[in-house]
Amino acid sequence: MTTLRTETPHPEHDRLDQYATHDLVEAFVHDQGLAAVAVRAAASDIARAVEAAVPRLEAGGRLVYVGAGTSGRLGLLDSVELHPTFSWPRERAVALLAGGPSAIHVAVEGAEDDREQGARDLAGIGPVANDVVILIAASGGTPYVLGALAAARAAGALTIGLANNPGSALVEAAEIGIELDTGHELVSGSTRLKAGTAQKIALNTFSSAVMVRLHKVYGNLMVDLKPTNAKLVRRAIRLTALATGVGEESAQAALEASGFQVKVAIVAIAKGLCPADARARLAAVHGSVRAALAD
Repeated sequence: MTTLRTETPHPEHDRLDQYATHDLVEAFVHDQGLAAVAVRAAASDIARAVEAAVPRLEAGGRLVYVGAGTSGRLGLLDSVELHPTFSWPRERAVALLAGGPSAIHVAVEGAEDDREQGARDLAGIGPVANDVVILIAASGGTPYVLGALAAARAAGALTIGLANNPGSALVEAAEIGIELDTGHELVSGSTRLKAGTAQKIALNTFSSAVMVRLHKVYGNLMVDLKPTNAKLVRRAIRLTALATGVGEESAQAALEASGFQVKVAIVAIAKGLCPADARARLAAVHGSVRAALAD
């Protein structure tokens, strides 16, 4: 069997267990920093994935994340964060994890090796051509993920593969392959380290860039958040005030009148409109605050 780079012992740290504590921590921190380098090298492929995904999502498609173990949990995390951050509908962010929901907390032995189950799980959500399926596997050869990939391609969905080993089956078979070549792990085979860190950065980058393209951001302000708790309510008030230049009291009043929709409050304040007219103006320009504010 060919040893994957992520499984090969690190040539520079064969005495890791003998390091002084400060040196041990320094080694881990330095190695984790290399994850960002790997993602930067894949920036062009991530940009291609964003550009391919946006039209499908504009047409009503879903973001579907598929993975096993750490990779699956990172996909789940990205999917869960989209609703409070960008008001992305929960039903349009789906996460499939090898072993099912129980594998979030406890590893389900052998689940990642079941290619047929990966295909069944993906088929079970009724994939359509406008769906965007993000398949994540450090090895690039996880059977569960490859089964889901085959089912997604058969349905005509856009497939985006993220893997940490060069020349992997996942990167080769996905419509858009993103290679995050993080090399040897400091603890051999522990891809929860910089391989997982690179996946987290890449997923954050991809989904955030998609949401910017979908008009969920104005300038660099998160103007489509769901204020579901006291912290987010305060954030919504600050964002509205920053975007319009009004005081926080005026911003809060506009938000309350707008059902705490930051975009609507911004347009209502800036254009002197009632919430209903501001909402209609936004709808006419596909939710773009910048376009709604243009004369």
